[in-house]
Amino acid sequence: MEGGCFCGYVRYRVGGPPADETFCHCSICRRTSGAPAVAWFTVPVSDYELLAGEPASFRSSDHGTRSFCPRCGTPLTFRSDRLAGEVDVTTCSLDQPERVPPRTHTRAASKLSWLRLGDGLPVHEEARQV
Repeated sequence: MEGGCFCGYVRYRVGGPPADETFCHCSICRRTSGAPAVAWFTVPVSDYELLAGEPASFRSSDHGTRSFCPRCGTPLTFRSDRLAGEVDVTTCSLDQPERVPPRTHTRAASKLSWLRLGDGLPVHEEARQV
């Protein structure tokens, strides 16, 4: 599968099957995206290949680094020092996000009170179980 940012500067390819497809409701995801939740999926770092452009990145927590397009701001990835072999990719930066629907909600303890979940997916109050 391939994806990239809104303006097309950054392009990437992911191989292998996606895992841990989720909607994250943490305050950091909300603030860095400007959205009430962010859909993510996980692949091994070895299955994430940058095809074009050079994302910018910043440390968003004591263990996490996020990447984004330096031109248009599209959020692209999240990497945790605690899970060094994995990279989380924003589902909606895929060219075909319909191929990777979320299977859970994580960090629901931080969910906005006005957001109603009615999709029937499993809800985890905190992080996914590793």
